[in-house]
Amino acid sequence: MLTMKTSDVLTFCISTYNNLPYLKLAIHSVRKNSYFKDAPFIIHAENCTDGTNEWLENHKEKYNLTLIIEPKNEIVKGIGGGMNICAERVNTEYIMFLHSDFYVTKDWDLECYKEIQKHSEPTWVFSHRVEPNMFNSPDRPGTVLVDLNTFGAYYYNFNSLDFEEWAEEFKQLNDFTIPKTEGVSGLIKKSDWDAIGGNDAIFSPTSWEDIDLFLRMRIKGYKFVLTSKSVVWHFGARGSHRLEENNGRSDIRQQTSEGINYLKFFKKWGGNPTFDEFGTINGIK
Repeated sequence: MLTMKTSDVLTFCISTYNNLPYLKLAIHSVRKNSYFKDAPFIIHAENCTDGTNEWLENHKEKYNLTLIIEPKNEIVKGIGGGMNICAERVNTEYIMFLHSDFYVTKDWDLECYKEIQKHSEPTWVFSHRVEPNMFNSPDRPGTVLVDLNTFGAYYYNFNSLDFEEWAEEFKQLNDFTIPKTEGVSGLIKKSDWDAIGGNDAIFSPTSWEDIDLFLRMRIKGYKFVLTSKSVVWHFGARGSHRLEENNGRSDIRQQTSEGINYLKFFKKWGGNPTFDEFGTINGIK
């Protein structure tokens, strides 16, 4: 049994852009289902025009949120840059990053915390994800892809109670870890985040910043662990690809940034990334 104050261990951090319906679900689930439910919670919102800023201001006391609202940035930081901004304001030992299109389940944060205590080297612990199969992708390690109708693929038809029940059964039936990364989410010591320098600003507003970050960490000897005991629902790239707004396709900002940032990555590292059997970057060729 933990004896420390739950508000002193970690800080939840989300960076968001025009994703209000999903952001509401994410924030609600964190305060409902987290073990450290009273922990500090920092939200960075950049250039939002969908009512996010107003909703956050109106609900910051209810959810005990610290807000960083940047309504009119000409030089866009993006979600990766927003994570850096959130991390700068963290005063706890650990940072718990999550995306605005997550829905977390019971004690997801505690299970990551228990796992990270097992490791002496710099370690980043990730949750097992469950996603609606929006892109007709094959299953991959650390992620379960389900039919769009299993729990509901959209904010307006998502059945959170059914998913929470399914997640508890999944955790009872599974007990494993794999050396896998899952986007810029999960639990990491603030000192380890600071030591590596966070996301590289050259990849703003989106795409390739996580691959670059994980490569830098791998070179420095960081360890990655994904645990089946921590389960989150991921709506599937809703925070960046804007699927609802574009008939299920990625928006122009995302497509453009992916192409430009691939070239930046290639120039920075002098080659293409290689990945291990779990899908985590392990080098350059």
